[in-house]
Amino acid sequence: MTETFSIAHVTPYPWEAEDNEVNAHVARIAGELSRRGHRVLIVAPSRSQERVRASRRALRAARGNPEALLAGTGEGSPRVVAVGEVLDVVPSARRRPPALPIDVARTVEELLGAVELDFVHVHEPFAPSTANAALRHSRALNVGSFHSSAERLLSTLLARRFVESFFGRLDARIASEPATAALMERQFPGDYRLLEDGDPDAAGKLEEIYSELAARRHSPPDRDEVRGALAARPLIDVDLHMHTDHSPDCATPVEVLLATARERGLGAIAVTDHNEISGALDARSRAAAFGVKVIVGEEIKTATQGEVIGLFLEEKIPRGMSLAETIAAIREQGGVVYVPHPFDRMHAVPDYEHLLTHLADVDAIEVFNPRVAIGAFNDEAARFAAKYRIVAGAGSDSHVAQGLGSVRIKMRDFDGPEEFLQSLSDADILTGPSSLLYVQALKFLQTRAGPRAARRASRARRLRRARQGSRP
Repeated sequence: MTETFSIAHVTPYPWEAEDNEVNAHVARIAGELSRRGHRVLIVAPSRSQERVRASRRALRAARGNPEALLAGTGEGSPRVVAVGEVLDVVPSARRRPPALPIDVARTVEELLGAVELDFVHVHEPFAPSTANAALRHSRALNVGSFHSSAERLLSTLLARRFVESFFGRLDARIASEPATAALMERQFPGDYRLLEDGDPDAAGKLEEIYSELAARRHSPPDRDEVRGALAARPLIDVDLHMHTDHSPDCATPVEVLLATARERGLGAIAVTDHNEISGALDARSRAAAFGVKVIVGEEIKTATQGEVIGLFLEEKIPRGMSLAETIAAIREQGGVVYVPHPFDRMHAVPDYEHLLTHLADVDAIEVFNPRVAIGAFNDEAARFAAKYRIVAGAGSDSHVAQGLGSVRIKMRDFDGPEEFLQSLSDADILTGPSSLLYVQALKFLQTRAGPRAARRASRARRLRRARQGSRP
């Protein structure tokens, strides 16, 4: 029997537009998927104030039990959720369409944030529209269907970068006819599968696509004996990303890092210097005196696909290899593959395509990094981890001691990679206010500003304070 899913089909057109071909297709597909046992919502704008009010009442009523919105939707009758009143969208319009009303965007965000879905299937997801808002706020696997073969000048000429960034969140792209596929491949390159709107087996072919995408999702660590052992362990605060003066862009001595970790109440830290593990090994050898557990890590620069962190390492991994080779080197040591700041365009990051190629080899993803300047990049990482069910981690990425513990993970104490991943999968990530400008200024002062003699004197003072604090 085919696996059943929770699916939202999202159309940009008012649901009352019964002569609209996209709406007619969505109604047919959603109905057939529902008859096959899938729980299906149809998300659409509406011309009816009463329908919108009824949908919002249902959404409010389901806040304590979001699953109620899906009740009965797998028995042949999908539920229509009218998210607000909008003007009709004219697909071939060459003038700028009206902005999406704020209340519509907020309702879409609330709906997709509350209801746990396997797929959000958006139709004609060009901005501004309900479908584009759904793609923006989805934490599920995303499928995009493109129906019209008419060129959209706003999206292709004026807002290409903006549109491309959202289309990058699509896990599968579908075109309803060859002309549409050719147009989309020319304007927004990608793999467009042909599925005609009138195909009598359209629902069956969609099931195949959904099943293929769902197979990419990780099975969470779930070993009863490991979870049982962890249950008796104390909860500790952990920071999984930081640097010492063994990184070229950091001036924090190992002892200062350990003293600060203890002062901040951290029970374990991962030392992840750039392309080096000497600082992490030094920290581990001194850790007992400070009462802090140290994971030996390395933030490794690949040839062209950004950075990846290896945790629980014993030997340095050279920089400059491919992402596949770097992952293999981490695995060879029995280490954990941890992807830092995966969507931060300010850092070296693997592109979406390479990340998907190596999805099965990634153990955990950093979903919050306070040094990421644009919060949307952290949000994108959290969405990616959620939809592929990848274990989520976080770290301060501290290059100065003052930034240590600015984000922390509350998790059970662990011993070794297996217990670590199980504990991390059940952990809570705690974020707090931090000033990126402040820690970046400190990093500059400690590594670049002032004469070398003054920087050496400052380092010596910090070391003296750390050593005095480590005495019993």
